[in-house]
Amino acid sequence: MRRVARGGDSLKRAAGGLLFFGDGSVKVLIFLVFFFVGEMMREVAEERMREEIRRGGHYYGVCAAGGVLSAGTTHLVITPLDVLKVNMQVNPIKYNSIYSCFTTLLREQGPSAFWRGWATKFFGYGAQGGCRFGLYEYFKRVYSDALVGSNRSLIFFLSSASAEAFANVALCPFEAVKIRVQVQPHFAKGLVDGFPKVYASEGLLGFYRGLLPLWGRNLPFSMVMFSTFEHSVDFLYRNVIRRRKEDCSKVQQLGVTCLAGYAAGSVGSVISNPADNIVASINNKKADSLMLAIRNIGFANLFTRSLPIRIILVGPVVTLQWLFYDTIKILSGLPTSGEVSADPQRENIRA
Repeated sequence: MRRVARGGDSLKRAAGGLLFFGDGSVKVLIFLVFFFVGEMMREVAEERMREEIRRGGHYYGVCAAGGVLSAGTTHLVITPLDVLKVNMQVNPIKYNSIYSCFTTLLREQGPSAFWRGWATKFFGYGAQGGCRFGLYEYFKRVYSDALVGSNRSLIFFLSSASAEAFANVALCPFEAVKIRVQVQPHFAKGLVDGFPKVYASEGLLGFYRGLLPLWGRNLPFSMVMFSTFEHSVDFLYRNVIRRRKEDCSKVQQLGVTCLAGYAAGSVGSVISNPADNIVASINNKKADSLMLAIRNIGFANLFTRSLPIRIILVGPVVTLQWLFYDTIKILSGLPTSGEVSADPQRENIRA
């Protein structure tokens, strides 16, 4: 009877140990179960994170590559117009109109003068375009996650300004060489011999003397351009086409891209014109400082000098950039650019 009682007590203690995890082997078993389950969950989470990084890396990589090709190609094509613009900015007395600038350069320097600086434009603005478009998409996601519920214009402004700050650091050395090559015929033939000459005469600082004015020109331009583009896309889909982007054909989507791109480029060119004149003046050594450049140009001339040719130049260029950029995204299996805000009253609208 005592053995039976002792056996019963042992069973009770064992049961109690299982119930309250008092038994050492059960604790080890439970620990191992939780450990392996935790490891499996961690591996699943890490795999999801790696997949997200791969997808994000692919998306941002396509956006950056599209920016390089679209910006570099379009700026290369309009090199002759850029030569006219820069010469009119630096020598407004000699070149007081587009026609006089064209005929004078053709007579004095020949047709090749209109293609001076083509390499600096292709590679410089290609680098800028890669940073501008690729980083804009990246920062837009970062700020959207960090500022949930914030005004969309604020997200667009912050994203474009952050991206443009880096893009201009990449562009500035090329811009410094380009302006000297275009305005000073005997300075250098192009990019290859222009870079060493600037470095030899002015050092590393020579490449970035115009960085602050470049930021002053391109930061407002980029902020206005991207915001105008995003809002234009939203307006066109909601109020003109009255269809969801997903329900439109690729041709229609690219048509919206072109209209929004032209509006964005035209508005941005007006906003950034004063800083564009300052950049040309400083890089061509017409002024040694920002304030001196403003004083030499004149406050009114900051807004009016070379503005017509800039509108002619920038509007189509930005339109082509967005067209090429979104075409590359479509060919890569990505959606076209621009967000369309949700509107419950229009969710059921169909063609």
